[in-house]
Amino acid sequence: MPYVTVKMLEGRTVEQKRALVEKVTEAVVETTGATREKVTVFIEEMNKNDYGTGGKLFSDQ
Repeated sequence: MPYVTVKMLEGRTVEQKRALVEKVTEAVVETTGATREKVTVFIEEMNKNDYGTGGKLFSDQ
């Protein structure tokens, strides 16, 4: 049973998340031979105020 976690900054639409889950599921099925029903995708959204790079918060970029 493959489990995949995708971490990304907040702000994506439900349609974008739906497409992401579909494409990730397809990739896992193709590469591992698992059935679609066994692939679980977790989306963890990160608040832009809680992460930064280059000395700046993502919310300030």
